[in-house]
Amino acid sequence: MYRFAPAPVPHRPSEAPPPRLYRPDEIADTLGCSAWWVKDRARRRLIPHTRVGRAYRFTAEHLAEIIRLHEERPAQPAQTTARATEPLSEPTTQTGSTQPRRPAVAPTTRLRARSPRRQQQYSAVA
Repeated sequence: MYRFAPAPVPHRPSEAPPPRLYRPDEIADTLGCSAWWVKDRARRRLIPHTRVGRAYRFTAEHLAEIIRLHEERPAQPAQTTARATEPLSEPTTQTGSTQPRRPAVAPTTRLRARSPRRQQQYSAVA
């Protein structure tokens, strides 16, 4: 009689333990926000996550990516911005004075409040 050998069990090349999964409230505590925000962003697929059944779970890599996604870099220094908006200076005049030009500033319009409607509506006395 022929006997079949059992199928070999696939060998895991690295015996590293699976990554720890964090709950949304743990991620929220770390980020300083609400668990509702974390779940809402995961539901809308705006932040990386893993779904186990109906539950959202996060790894340490997911947390690092969430932080990277919401990171804001500082704007350019004010000196660079001012130089970029300043028009080029005009050529020197015959007198030789080289006064730097001031940047052109748009005139500001002054806002005025309109008169209240009730005074217009009920101005006639019966």
